[in-house]
Amino acid sequence: MANYKIYIQYDGTRYKGWQRQRTTDQTIQGKIEAILTRRYGRTIEIDGSGRTDAGVHARGQVANFRIPEALCDGKAPEDVCDELLALFAEYLPEDIAVTEVRVASERFHSRLNVVKKTYVYRIWNAAYPNVFERKYMLHDTRHMDVEAMRQAAEYLLGKHDFAAFCGNAKMKKSTVRTIHEISIEEIGGEIRFTYTGNGFLQNMIRIVTGTLVDVGTGVYPPEHVAEILESKVRAEAGPTMPAQGLTLWEVVY
Repeated sequence: MANYKIYIQYDGTRYKGWQRQRTTDQTIQGKIEAILTRRYGRTIEIDGSGRTDAGVHARGQVANFRIPEALCDGKAPEDVCDELLALFAEYLPEDIAVTEVRVASERFHSRLNVVKKTYVYRIWNAAYPNVFERKYMLHDTRHMDVEAMRQAAEYLLGKHDFAAFCGNAKMKKSTVRTIHEISIEEIGGEIRFTYTGNGFLQNMIRIVTGTLVDVGTGVYPPEHVAEILESKVRAEAGPTMPAQGLTLWEVVY
């Protein structure tokens, strides 16, 4: 049974997130699985590198799945890759694309083998809206002190318990994560937050960004972020920023 690895891009605007749901067919995982199941006449389940929430986008999502050789009409796995790429191009909606299909090692798992992930959160910080990219960034007209936000971000680097930045109040697993890098850039009228870490909790990027924006808009000073981190209390951190500004940028194995 060959193991296949796929790279996926999607505009998450009209979807209910990555993970399949019983109550809707408007999920990324559900759309891809439906095509595979229809092609091979049996349920083919895929595993993603992580679950993006409703409205969140992806430039570099990764998933894997297995197909029994008996269903492949005698084709070599490399030929199946070409067939799958063409299949996805034909049947996926225009806001989802599989950009590459590879044969993976037998032991490869798209979630368990992740070394690090990078997410980007984009804010359009101007008096007027960005007409052409309005679906992919948050429009916020408030003045933001970028240098103060950079100072605050320093407190979040390294290995910490990020319970205060977790959107799941009933989280039973460890909330310890490692953030390797946070960069905050000004690109024209855009403020771009880039986060790289070994993994992120539910809504973590959006909450961290909301906290940094609170610093940037003068709600509290940069050093207060250390106190929020130490508190491990979600209510102490900033707001959960809207999903539209967030994109899963890259997954590294």
